[in-house]
Amino acid sequence: MLRIAGSPLPVVGRARMYVCGITPYDTTHIGHAATFVWADVAARVLRHLGVDVDVCRNVTDVDDVLDAAAARAGVRYDSFAAVQQFRFDRDMDALGVRRPTHEPRAHVHVAQVASLAAALIERGAAYHRDGTVWFRGAGVRERAGLGAAEAAALSAEYGDRRDDGRDDPFDVVIWRASAPGEAAWPSPWGGGRPGWHAECAAMSLTTLGPALDIHVGGADLRYPHHAYEAAMAEAVTGVTPFARSWLHVGTVGIDGRKMAKSTGNLVLVSDVLETWPAAALRLLLVDRAWARPWDYRVEDLEAAAARLERLYAAAAHGVTENPAADAAVSAALLDDLDVPRALAVAEEAGGTAARRVLSILGLGG
Repeated sequence: MLRIAGSPLPVVGRARMYVCGITPYDTTHIGHAATFVWADVAARVLRHLGVDVDVCRNVTDVDDVLDAAAARAGVRYDSFAAVQQFRFDRDMDALGVRRPTHEPRAHVHVAQVASLAAALIERGAAYHRDGTVWFRGAGVRERAGLGAAEAAALSAEYGDRRDDGRDDPFDVVIWRASAPGEAAWPSPWGGGRPGWHAECAAMSLTTLGPALDIHVGGADLRYPHHAYEAAMAEAVTGVTPFARSWLHVGTVGIDGRKMAKSTGNLVLVSDVLETWPAAALRLLLVDRAWARPWDYRVEDLEAAAARLERLYAAAAHGVTENPAADAAVSAALLDDLDVPRALAVAEEAGGTAARRVLSILGLGG
């Protein structure tokens, strides 16, 4: 049985995994890649148990940031998103991340967001004002374990834009009226567009149903995005919890600052792969506790490449059959995806244990 964050996750036959995907306005950096590689590892471990895994990884192609980037490039938002999506897929293929079972796009699920908004209004969990539908957010920050000041700061950084007219400071947009010149879709409240949190809720509910086994995303999206996504889903379906387990992958930084376009410290996957093997980068991303934040350093990538070569050599030698080491590798991966422990066993034992860990972790060899 797989354990996530110390809690058992019994699964019978099939697991539903939702991966909070990209907003396709820029090419993939190491911080993004860490989330998607860890999601791939979790799915591979479940498959190692004989579980079928339905992976849904969304594409947020209706977003203010995407619109702004497309405008700067002088192209339509959907054309711009398609180019960025191609580059993302190329990077993920190079890193050995399997294509998801489902890849819903926000612009295809606008009608589902409108339906979600209407249902939440009917349940009293949302209200309409001046073309915008607001989700009642009372209690969401408390469930996330945050104080008012911390939650307000995170909402200002990651929340919906132009969100005035709320009854409560922690209410968030489900549907909002489009500004002049923005893409707009019809709704009972006039032309508008989805709110970010509602997009993921609608895509997840439409694709995988009312509840998930694992929800994967960056730790920086824990609040407000994931908290409100879950709250909306639970309010409309009555099914709790929305996700049985959360894989909030630790952020990646440089010199102590989170890697982000706003800070200008991005390290792009495509740039790294010009000079380093993709498997070495993949190993660097997962040879650590998945929840821990960390800093990218070239010397660590060098160490990962060297360790990968040692693992390949170990896989070619050692005892042909070593049931105890094989079992120890599997036990480590099932214990909160403890990749460092699994790698240590494999490197020491070699043979089948090393081949097993290379196979499960998607490291080739």
